[in-house]
Amino acid sequence: MTKAEVVITGAGPAGLAAALQLKRSGLEPLLLERERVGGLLLNANLVENYPGFPGGIRGEELVRLFAEQLERVGVQVSFEEVRRLDHSGGAFLIETDERRLTAKVAVLASGTKPREFTDCPIPEEAKGRVFYEVYPLRELTGARIGVVGAGDAAFDYALNLASRGNEVHILNRSGRMRCLPLLWERARASPRIHYHENTMVTETKGSARGLRLGLISPGRSWPLELDYAIFAIGRVPQLDYLATGLRGRLAELEAGGLLYLVGDVRRGPFRQTAIAVGDGLETAMRIYQRLKEGQ
Repeated sequence: MTKAEVVITGAGPAGLAAALQLKRSGLEPLLLERERVGGLLLNANLVENYPGFPGGIRGEELVRLFAEQLERVGVQVSFEEVRRLDHSGGAFLIETDERRLTAKVAVLASGTKPREFTDCPIPEEAKGRVFYEVYPLRELTGARIGVVGAGDAAFDYALNLASRGNEVHILNRSGRMRCLPLLWERARASPRIHYHENTMVTETKGSARGLRLGLISPGRSWPLELDYAIFAIGRVPQLDYLATGLRGRLAELEAGGLLYLVGDVRRGPFRQTAIAVGDGLETAMRIYQRLKEGQ
C-alpha cells in the first residue's frame, strides 16, 4: 500500500497551486486527477481577472502554462480516479481505480460537477449530442449549438463557440440574465449568437441533423434543430467519493488540520481561478507549518 504525507484530489487551479507550494517546501504531495489537468479552466473562453495577463488569457493556454510549471518543478500528476476516501486509525484511506493509498493529510480540490438537466428525459439516441461543458466541442467550426442557461458559464461558452465560427443559440428559461454585463454586451454584439429568453426545453430527441429540442416560448411552441446542446444550468461540489462516515467528520478533521477543502469545491458562487490559486497556496503553507511543528 502506497503511503503519502499529503494527498491532493484534483488537479484544477487549487490543487495545482497547493502541489507547487508543497513541493517548494520540500514535501512530496501525491496529486491525483481522474481525467485532465486544469479543471474548469479548460472551459474558459478568456480569463480576464487573473493578474499578470493584461489582455486576458484563454483558459486552455493558462492550463498549458500550469502544466509546464508542474513539469519544471518536478510535480507529477497521477491520473487515477479516487473512488473512496475515508479516515481511520489516524490516517486517510484512499481507494482509486488502480490502488489503495494512505495519507496523513488530505486536500480536497476536486472542484464541482454539472447539475444535470431533468426537465425532460434525454433519449439514448440524443445523449451523444448533449454536453455539460464546452471543452469537448472547442475545436468545432460551422456547427449549430444550443446553450441552455443564462449565467456566466452559459455566455462564456457561447462566446467561445461563436469565436470559432459556430452558430450559437442561448436559451434562457426566464427573462432574467445572471451573467456579467460585459458578457451580455459581447454576446449581443456577436452576429453568430442568438439569445432567446423565456424559452423552456420540453423535449430532446435525435434528428437528421443530430439533435432536436422542443421549446416553449410565450405564445408558441417550436423546434430547434441543432448539432449539439450544452446545458450550463449550475454546478455542485464534487465529493461523491467521500465515505458515508467521513461526511459527518469533516469539521472535526478540518479543525485538527488534517483535512482541507480548497477552491471550487467549497467556494459556492465565488468560483474564480485567482481565488482557487490563493486557496491552494494558503493551504499548502498551513500544511507545511503544521507538519514542521509536529517534527
